[in-house]
Amino acid sequence: MENILIQDNDQDILDVMRLALELEGFNVYSLLRYKDDFLEYIDLVKPHVVIIDYRLSGAECIDICQKIKQRHPHLPVIACSCNTDIHTVYDQHGFNDYIKKPFDIDLLYKILRKHIRSSNSASWVGTSSKA
Repeated sequence: MENILIQDNDQDILDVMRLALELEGFNVYSLLRYKDDFLEYIDLVKPHVVIIDYRLSGAECIDICQKIKQRHPHLPVIACSCNTDIHTVYDQHGFNDYIKKPFDIDLLYKILRKHIRSSNSASWVGTSSKA
């Protein structure tokens, strides 16, 4: 069973995503806010994909994405945003993909499966580039 880590600043969105992904058979770990130990939490739960809330400016989200990519370069990180330009900026900052809010559940599943296949084929899951 694949592990998905979701961070969003809206509890309702976290609840909907958690329920939808659990019904689809994923192990879901969710965080309402970024924490100082976010990278250690990634090491602990060993997600196949990380979904991060890309807020209006995106600065904090971009910083977190870059830190994840430094430690785990093959871990797919997906930006989730209601920003109208997310489709043009997500890859400029290291994200592998994006999910636009409000999101279509079937599209969410499709995007996750695409990136889970790539993370499994990279055989990095559960390891750290710092090791």
